[in-house]
Amino acid sequence: MMEEKEDKNYDLEDRLIDFAVRIIRMAESLPKTKVGNHIAGQLTRCGTSPAPNYGEAQSAESRADFIHKIEVCLKELRETRVWLLIIVRAKLIKPVSKLDSLIQESNELISIFVTSIRTAKRGNKKSS
Repeated sequence: MMEEKEDKNYDLEDRLIDFAVRIIRMAESLPKTKVGNHIAGQLTRCGTSPAPNYGEAQSAESRADFIHKIEVCLKELRETRVWLLIIVRAKLIKPVSKLDSLIQESNELISIFVTSIRTAKRGNKKSS
């Protein structure tokens, strides 16, 4: 049973790492202009940080520390999603449909973290 739970943690970690790699590749394909470089830098920072932050959450010192660390992941995922939507609206990558699966993955990851935070906070109230 514990091994199954660990597998799920690593599945999410792998998914976040894959997401980060996809963000890196997409950022590299942005135009080499002032705007493209700015967005690439911002996107790289926020899009690659959920994976290591999630890794840190796995070693949280308390439930509150865990919640804080996964809230940071959520914040960065939401920022990433907004940058992706800006890229689509500005048509910086063509066809813009290339970003559909990346936006979908960001939405799914956001949902996972929203649920995780709710669950962790509910557990906090029970132990109070």
